Amino acid sequence: MRILHVMAGKGNGGAELYSTDVMLSLHQAGIDQCVVMRPDAPRTAELMGAGLRVDTNVLQIPFRPLQRLRMRQLIADEKPDIIQCWMRRAVSLVPADAKTKAEIIGWFGDYEELKYFAHCTKFVGVTRDLVRHMVENGVPSDDAAYIPTFPTVDDGAAIDRATLATPADAPVLLTLSRLHPVKGLDTMLQALADLPGYYLWVAGDGPSLAALQTQAAGLGVASRVRFLGWRTDRGALLRAADICVLPSRYEPFGTVILDAWSTRTAFVACNSDGPGAYVHHEQDGMLVPINDATALANAIRNVMNDPVLRQNLIRQGFANYQTQFTRGAVTAKYIAYYNSLLNR
Repeated sequence: MRILHVMAGKGNGGAELYSTDVMLSLHQAGIDQCVVMRPDAPRTAELMGAGLRVDTNVLQIPFRPLQRLRMRQLIADEKPDIIQCWMRRAVSLVPADAKTKAEIIGWFGDYEELKYFAHCTKFVGVTRDLVRHMVENGVPSDDAAYIPTFPTVDDGAAIDRATLATPADAPVLLTLSRLHPVKGLDTMLQALADLPGYYLWVAGDGPSLAALQTQAAGLGVASRVRFLGWRTDRGALLRAADICVLPSRYEPFGTVILDAWSTRTAFVACNSDGPGAYVHHEQDGMLVPINDATALANAIRNVMNDPVLRQNLIRQGFANYQTQFTRGAVTAKYIAYYNSLLNR
């Protein structure tokens, strides 16, 4: 089995992190892979260091027609059985007239329009609802598969709160996301204003940083907010926090759910698509209406003030992770899926 992965993203978003973790896990399982990736992508060196073949030439070329020409040659050289395109930008690099018998898989981590995946032959969605979206928009049900994500957090011990100027005995809330309006961090700051004594760690970067800093100052909570920037030690942050909060207005899945469950961190979220599909209220997490800062503050307060509830959320969340979302379980699903395509 030979896989050609195409990942055209250059950031540190969830799809970029998850896709490269899948590649590394498949490599550890002995799967022959080549990866098309930007030379300046954050994890290119890591993949190379692990021993994967990485082609950075395609995305060094400035013009899309020339990129496709180089991709056509790479496909001819590699002769892959499967071409896995991580998001629609990757699909655009694969020539529609490429002379290949490979199955071309379009990966969906969001509700994309199917027109951007026109020459894909198979489709993978990270939630069952994304698979429904594909089928309702014309993909034959036999060509659409559900394979979830898995946590991508590090194994580090809990970070020392003192290094983040946070009292050891203060309730600590943690968000892990891009700083973007759809992530609802403004709602989180409004909720924090109703939670005296609580501290908020905001791990992530993005275009909303200045607006959020201004809002925190206006609400009088700036002294209790730590804007941490992009972090690679999310596991250490989760293990030091009391509650992980996902206040998103829009979240197709949210691997942060799995990050919290796997590190035994209590989880509270606004009821966007992903959390709404996977979190069972008051069983493995708490769900509140989108944009409702009062409800969010109340849910957080309830979890902190009720040790039995908090431990139940942690216990059931970890059980969900162990039975459905471990790295090994998801990697096995990918290998089984690839084999099923080759054996048809």
